[in-house]
Amino acid sequence: MTTYDTTTVHGVHLESDGPRTAPPLLLIHGSGAAGATWKPMIPALAEKFHVLTLDLPGCGRSGTAATYAVPDQADRVAAVLDDLGLSRDVAVVGHSSGGYVATALAERHPELVGRLALISTGPSIGALLPEPALVRLLTGGALGALVWPLRTDALLRKGIAATAARPVTIGDDVVADLRRTSFRTFRAIMEANRDYLVELSIPQRLLRLGRSALVIFGDADPRWEPSSAREYDIVPGGRVEYLAGVGHMAMLEAPDETARLLLDLLG
Repeated sequence: MTTYDTTTVHGVHLESDGPRTAPPLLLIHGSGAAGATWKPMIPALAEKFHVLTLDLPGCGRSGTAATYAVPDQADRVAAVLDDLGLSRDVAVVGHSSGGYVATALAERHPELVGRLALISTGPSIGALLPEPALVRLLTGGALGALVWPLRTDALLRKGIAATAARPVTIGDDVVADLRRTSFRTFRAIMEANRDYLVELSIPQRLLRLGRSALVIFGDADPRWEPSSAREYDIVPGGRVEYLAGVGHMAMLEAPDETARLLLDLLG
């Protein structure tokens, strides 16, 4: 199997950590973020897995795309993995809307996806909470377009922290990757994510697939109603785990605890 430490495949920036002979584990980030958000968890995961993180098209160090529809994003991810010689039984973990891409990957390329985990992935559009005021300022409509180019590093850090419940350390690489995403691209990604969720909820998609998943939710998530994680209970064989006192950014707020849950699921 061909693997890389840092490379670009089909315009997608990709990094890998851990033994190249270990089972593959793909981590997919959420909207507007990039693969760097996973870094606090990678050392623990890389003890058992060959960990792959990527920047989805339009995000971080990856190139832009003609469309950001979730199924199209999943197809691009599949093409990247195919180029790496990975076509079966890849463990896939998605954070937030990265869980939508992970789910679409299982829908469109079922043989590719092995075990599946969703972290802070809103199950249905009705579970969405009002955005924190600072996040709404930075990302919403015409005002967001004006503010976007004026964002300082400190303001970006505050925006991320507004979705967390615990104090978080936000690396310079995370901030730099946020800066690389344009406002137009960010809004297109957000609209595509909404379209995917409105069409059919994630639990219903998993039920239709006959696919179980580990679902991890912070019980203080300010982006999605925490109790909505129970919507995943309709999926046979699934498992829902709550992280006490954690908001939307589990990999930054509770990296060790989140990694332990993933390792338990993935064996």
